[in-house]
Amino acid sequence: MTEVAESGQATSRPTQRSQAKADRRAALLAAAAGLFAERGFNGVSIEDLGAAAGVSGPAVYRHFAGKQAVLGALLVGVSQHLLDGGTEVATAAPEPSTALRSLIAFHVDFALSEPDTIRVQDRDLDALPDSERRAVRRLQRRYIELWMDVLSSLHPSVPSGELRMRVQATFGLINSTPHSVRAGGTSTDAAMARPVLERMAWAGLNAH
Repeated sequence: MTEVAESGQATSRPTQRSQAKADRRAALLAAAAGLFAERGFNGVSIEDLGAAAGVSGPAVYRHFAGKQAVLGALLVGVSQHLLDGGTEVATAAPEPSTALRSLIAFHVDFALSEPDTIRVQDRDLDALPDSERRAVRRLQRRYIELWMDVLSSLHPSVPSGELRMRVQATFGLINSTPHSVRAGGTSTDAAMARPVLERMAWAGLNAH
């Protein structure tokens, strides 16, 4: 379906059917994150995924070629999301210190809202085919390098190897939320964790 913009050019918009398909796909990925985190990739069947998303097992194949494809879409997708979102917030910042604080806040928000995805990444990345595993690693390297570029502007005398170590250690800190914040906790738990994680990340990245 198309609509006409003020410029007179046609612009596309999702049809009701295509939006429903996108919503079902998103529901399957959300269900997969929860099930894979709880049981591990090998402990979940296509039928389990369908039931958790409210569809039949065979209906999953309308969206994904198989269980491994679901895992690939989940992990490649979240890596792309981190890179795109991180690039956006860093680019919008007026100067490096604001960019770094924005990156920290962005990643803390991800970690607090996606603990299941972090668990799946930690445990089941090796279940991906080589091509998708390489894609995840490539996106992760670019995300690390984004942080390194910002951090190097603040600490130009620090060697790149140390900058990388600081960034990776910060990810380890922030991504500890599946263990440090109560599973199924309240919004108060996240509200308490957020400023602590942000302060610790800032201190670690800027350690002298």
